[in-house]
Amino acid sequence: MSKLLMFEKPVGMRDTLPHIYETKRKLKEAAESAMRSWGYRFIETPALEYYETVGDASAILDRQLFKLLDQQGNTLVLRPDMTAPIARVAAAKLLKERVPLRLAYSASVYRAQQREGGRAAEFEQIGVEMIGDNTMSADAEVIALLVSVMKQAGLENFQLSLGHIRFTDELFRQILGTEERSEQLRRFLYEKNYVGYREHVKSLPLSSIDKQRLLQFLSLSGGIECLDEAVKLVEGSAGIEALDELKSVFSRLQEYGVDQYVTFDLPLVSHMSYYTGLVFEVYADGVGAPVGNGGRYDDLLQKFGYPAGATGFGLRVDFLLEALEQLEEEAGVHCVLFSNERRIEAIQEAQKRRAAGEYVLLQDVAGVKDVDKFTETCKSVTFFVGKSTGGNA
Repeated sequence: MSKLLMFEKPVGMRDTLPHIYETKRKLKEAAESAMRSWGYRFIETPALEYYETVGDASAILDRQLFKLLDQQGNTLVLRPDMTAPIARVAAAKLLKERVPLRLAYSASVYRAQQREGGRAAEFEQIGVEMIGDNTMSADAEVIALLVSVMKQAGLENFQLSLGHIRFTDELFRQILGTEERSEQLRRFLYEKNYVGYREHVKSLPLSSIDKQRLLQFLSLSGGIECLDEAVKLVEGSAGIEALDELKSVFSRLQEYGVDQYVTFDLPLVSHMSYYTGLVFEVYADGVGAPVGNGGRYDDLLQKFGYPAGATGFGLRVDFLLEALEQLEEEAGVHCVLFSNERRIEAIQEAQKRRAAGEYVLLQDVAGVKDVDKFTETCKSVTFFVGKSTGGNA
């Protein structure tokens, strides 16, 4: 192994410089404000969790987990998502207080990358979980809240795509029969490799009618009329019930007045295996990947010994920043420069301005090599140097 250079970072890790940090801070404040206004309470969980509990329940591939051992020999993981840790807390403590729970979070998660390739190994998520409510009203609420968060964060050009895990599972079960064959097609869908999907379907030992059903499935995207087309592809009640749920949720989204942001994408699947019903992704102009996703996961809480239905979403802060395009200007700072003999005056001036709500930088001129260069970044300047009376520039 070659020696690491002094300035190298671990694969997938990022530095956040001051001007980007300021934009991120304001974006998160706007998103958190929207979540609180809908009655969601914020929660924090440890960065480290036990592998056998949260690590196993997270549905993140094992090779993407950061693992380490504690002093007792237990395997720990850096949390790879926030849904599983919140499910743990809810099952252990909060569900005994009241249901349903409306919880929110803003935290970093960690997923190991073999090669960087622009993929982050640490990134911030902000999102919500509604736990203990099995109704379609709950699904509609989190989607409507997602729209509200996007708009309050300053985004207008975005679109949500809705799908349903049970419809996809039922269609594949009827045609393919085995979970192994279904999983192969799901992988193509998750990777959005539709060319690979089509070629694989053509190679399967199926009737021409069944192959056509699987190929038509790819076209089930767009307005609500695609749900009527989907009815023709599936047999029995399970698939039809899933489509009826999508129609019902969409009707509720019309009541919220956010239906213009919503389309349907029935081939939508997730790499998160805990989703059991409606799933969705949100896309924003200028970003080549979903900026967020979510859905219903009614079986996850059972893994922690407390069965309860749940739904929620998570947004990636780095992708939201990319969608915003324009970074916030850093707040202007008033600079107070002083020489040693006038230090007390300078401190008093800085304290007075800070008490009035200004951002003030206090700097000894002895520590500055080029005063003119230093003050270029200042909104305004007060000098307390030598025996002069001071002044503003």
